[in-house]
Amino acid sequence: MPERVDPIIFVDADACPVKDEALKVAERLGVVLTFVSNGGIRPSRDPMVRVVVVPAGADAADDWIVEQAQANDIILTADIPLASRAIDKGCHVLGFTGKPFTPASIGMALAMRDLKQHLRETGEIKGYNPGFRPADRSAFLSALDTLVRKAKLAAGK
Repeated sequence: MPERVDPIIFVDADACPVKDEALKVAERLGVVLTFVSNGGIRPSRDPMVRVVVVPAGADAADDWIVEQAQANDIILTADIPLASRAIDKGCHVLGFTGKPFTPASIGMALAMRDLKQHLRETGEIKGYNPGFRPADRSAFLSALDTLVRKAKLAAGK
C-alpha cells in the first residue's frame, strides 16, 4: 500500500460514545474518518466518512485498524492493547475521554489494565468503569481538534 500524506482518523467504533464529536471535528478540519466495528453502524453518504464492518471476533476491529493505519494517523479507542499497537506504528492515539495515549504513558496504562484485570478475577474489586460525563465529551472534542491539527501540520497540510 502506498504511503498517504493526509492523516486519517480511525475510530474503534464498537461502544464508542463520541462518534458524533469525531464526525464534527473531521468535517470541520477536512479529514477522512473511518468507523470500524463488528456491525450496527449505518453507512454514510459523506465521501469523507467510511464505515468498515469486520467479521465478529474479539480483536477483528483492532487488527483491521492496525493493519490499515500508518504513522501520523489518529486512532480513537478505549482499548489499551490497541492503543499500544497503534503507538508502535507511530500513530497518535486518543481515548474517548480526551486522554492521549503516548509512548511515555502506554506502559503504565498496560500495567494498570493488567493489575485491574487480576484484581477483578480475584474478587478484590468490581468490574465497574466510571461513567462517561459531559466533561469527558468536552475534553475529547478539544483534544481531538488539537491532535488533528498537529497531525495535519506534521503532514505538511
